[in-house]
Amino acid sequence: MTIKIEDNNRVSVIVVNWNGERFIKQCLVALMNQTLKPHEIILVDNASSDGSVGIVRRFPSVRLIELDQNTGFARGNNLAIEAASKESEWIALINPDAFAEPHWLEALLVAADSNPGFDVFGSKLINAGDTKLLDGAGDAYHMSGLVWRMGHGSTVPTSAENEREVFSPCAAAALYRRSALRKLGGFDEDYFCYVEDVDLGFRLRLAGYRCLYVPQSVAHHVGSGTTGGQHSDFAMYYGHRNLVWTFVKDMPGILFWLLLPLHVLLNLVSIIWFALRGQGDVIWQAKRDALLGLPKMWRKRQHIQKTRVASIGEVWQQLDKRMIRTKFGRKEI
Repeated sequence: MTIKIEDNNRVSVIVVNWNGERFIKQCLVALMNQTLKPHEIILVDNASSDGSVGIVRRFPSVRLIELDQNTGFARGNNLAIEAASKESEWIALINPDAFAEPHWLEALLVAADSNPGFDVFGSKLINAGDTKLLDGAGDAYHMSGLVWRMGHGSTVPTSAENEREVFSPCAAAALYRRSALRKLGGFDEDYFCYVEDVDLGFRLRLAGYRCLYVPQSVAHHVGSGTTGGQHSDFAMYYGHRNLVWTFVKDMPGILFWLLLPLHVLLNLVSIIWFALRGQGDVIWQAKRDALLGLPKMWRKRQHIQKTRVASIGEVWQQLDKRMIRTKFGRKEI
């Protein structure tokens, strides 16, 4: 199936940037070279202190929203979704440190037209520093509450891949039906950043929406390019705090109580593991703040679960239940 050129008004592309001066030009040039031009490109700058904004202004077709403080990835995207053209049926997200191949957007729209039973679509992410390695092929959610990008660190497949259902997309490069995002209120802004895309994917799944991995849609991803890397204190704090909140908010019904001991064990093991690695203070702070936020998250849980459409069985089917994961399921956090 091909996309007619007039269909470009169906999609707004959103980039949320914070101090991405090293990457933003390459990201925007890649978007300008898409085989299917988006209706608009919106870049939200979270009060960058580097030269990011100056670079963005060299692209007059990019709609720039400058914020006076760093509101985080979650709120930055929500603001852009609300500001997007009313003509746009779809919202495509791409990180400033992700560089889309020319057919990236077209492949997502083709998949959306060909698969009406799906409302969320994830791209294939290739390691920008080593194109022989995958950065991710959709996000997995383990029954313990651990999350990771499928295939992270594995060799890029040499044979053609088929589209397949995954738990959720990595928001570094993904496509969402706008009406679904608006129905759920977008990203949870309390998360600030990290795991907010998995939480959104979980809530979308609970609401009856499904996610398809589209291997023909490819972007090259640096990963945590502006936050010090995946193992930085910044990434670990938000990632491990938000893991707890996601499990509490989203794990439905009896699964919550059955899997809660496993989730507690995961958190205890994480504390010991990172303490032995010299990051004890950060992991303690993450888990402490997660606990302090539980009353608010429990109130959110009540609303989420009250409006749940997916059955317990459907959610259970999509959880990763392996006790020993292969390299195709290496964890991200």
